[in-house]
Amino acid sequence: MMKKLFHLFGAIQFFYGCYYDYVYVNIPATPTSFTPYGGKFKYLTYLDAMIQTAYFTLAFLNDIVGNNEPSPSEKPLIRRLKDRVFSALAFPLAIFVGVSFWAIYAIDRELILPRSMDAYFPLWLNHVMHTNIVVFILIELLTSFRMYPKRKAGLTILSTFMICYLIWVHVIYFNTGIWVYPILSVLNWPLRVGFYLFCLAFACGAYCLGEKINKAVWSTEVEKTVRSGKKKAK
Repeated sequence: MMKKLFHLFGAIQFFYGCYYDYVYVNIPATPTSFTPYGGKFKYLTYLDAMIQTAYFTLAFLNDIVGNNEPSPSEKPLIRRLKDRVFSALAFPLAIFVGVSFWAIYAIDRELILPRSMDAYFPLWLNHVMHTNIVVFILIELLTSFRMYPKRKAGLTILSTFMICYLIWVHVIYFNTGIWVYPILSVLNWPLRVGFYLFCLAFACGAYCLGEKINKAVWSTEVEKTVRSGKKKAK
């Protein structure tokens, strides 16, 4: 029951964060620092909150109609989908968004969330989008078993998402002349490329971290799943 309530609360929290941001956070456009082009979907924070909403909704539905057994022969589609979304997107993106946001914020908040936005972006929403995503996904990692996909498959999904988002950021820039994130405006192109490569490596590192923690915490279940899979293959 506690797991169901946790998943339901997570789904409702992130859904409401997305809803409030979309409906009530209206930042005035400026010629040099903000453009309405792309709407909320130009921010990785918002896309990640949508992914967290989708994941916790899947987890809640899996609690009701799926199962959390380690045996692959008993895993329904919703359970397999839940495991894949957590592994390849929900966990690494939550860690990437949360850690990168607060790291840049600590160095110079004007590079990531200028003070001028405080009037439009409330503190509680900031923590839902940039703090709670990390807290909830870590609790989920430690309290619910999932079987990670093959690393190549998981990293391919994550890298494809990150590259597509990077292309989207540049589509916005070349159409408006404004960078989605102020930090990009203070970097030249060589430093920008280095920053992109670092972000991609960091996201992939977050994936591997989640995989290692999952294996360490759920070693018995992982071994049971592997043995069951080998027996099924025979």
